Amino acid sequence: MNTHNLINSRFLALACVVFLVLVLTACGGGGGGSGGTGASAAPEPSGPVCATGSILEQGACRHFAERIDARATTPFLENGRSVELEVVLFKPPGEDRFPTLVFHHGSTGDGSDPSRFTETFTSSAVVEYFVERGWMVAFPQRRGRGRSDGLYDEGFQPDRSAYSCKEAPALAGAERALDDLDAAADWLRARADVDSTRLLVGGSSRGGILAVAHVARRPDLYLGAINFVGGWLSEGCGDHLSVNRRLFKDGAGLPGPTLWLYGVNDSFYSLGYSRMNFAAYTGAGGLGAFHELEAGPGRNGHFVVNYPRLWEEAVQAFLEQI
Repeated sequence: MNTHNLINSRFLALACVVFLVLVLTACGGGGGGSGGTGASAAPEPSGPVCATGSILEQGACRHFAERIDARATTPFLENGRSVELEVVLFKPPGEDRFPTLVFHHGSTGDGSDPSRFTETFTSSAVVEYFVERGWMVAFPQRRGRGRSDGLYDEGFQPDRSAYSCKEAPALAGAERALDDLDAAADWLRARADVDSTRLLVGGSSRGGILAVAHVARRPDLYLGAINFVGGWLSEGCGDHLSVNRRLFKDGAGLPGPTLWLYGVNDSFYSLGYSRMNFAAYTGAGGLGAFHELEAGPGRNGHFVVNYPRLWEEAVQAFLEQI
């Protein structure tokens, strides 16, 4: 190869590397930047994986919970058709009426990927912790999420290309979600295997702020609420401050306690921001305890729900309190 061709070859190789780096940089942002609007749970920690409701013991998966895939009736009609919600339940052995945790999912990043709307959310960490202590755990999927009927409409931009950062559509979307929580709760407490006198509500991200708001909306239902990294709009997303404060303060009417669990290095909500939301909640009369959790180097604090060693002590104390 002559000198001219060698130089051209090296230049071409360098140009390809630069192009690849630019492509990866443009595509690698995900939904967690400061302009994002919400998040769903991250993948479980790496390692051997058993199905939710099973635990790995001595190299084999041991089932400890019965999974029930159910359909909850609702009062909603869309396009003249009745709407049902998918509810995934994990039930301890036995035929008792069980105390039940109703755990609500988050959003789908920035709402720009419709393929994520049909993902059914459950949490193996939450199931394992509560079922092993005699609780049943229910994961309702709101309208248009998972296998639930209806349109997913929790505050989108007019063209539905992504979630809206404006107050009016965001709060309208939250109100629609709270209606779904009403329907799921009413269906659950009518079940023969649910002890309706011992209901607890929880959730992660958007599910966390909904849990806090819903306990005040339905004070007859719940003993308390567990909020994992809750918020509706992330920092930097337009009207995030007014929207999040409004929803948290709306939840302050519950006479019972709440547990707030937030992670260090959360890509959606800094600890200082979340502590200000907690201060607004308690300032409006809400009762609760705020815990800062460290997921570890390089881990996104928004997904602390996946690491029960970080929160099991606080949750145990909360369960004893209620």
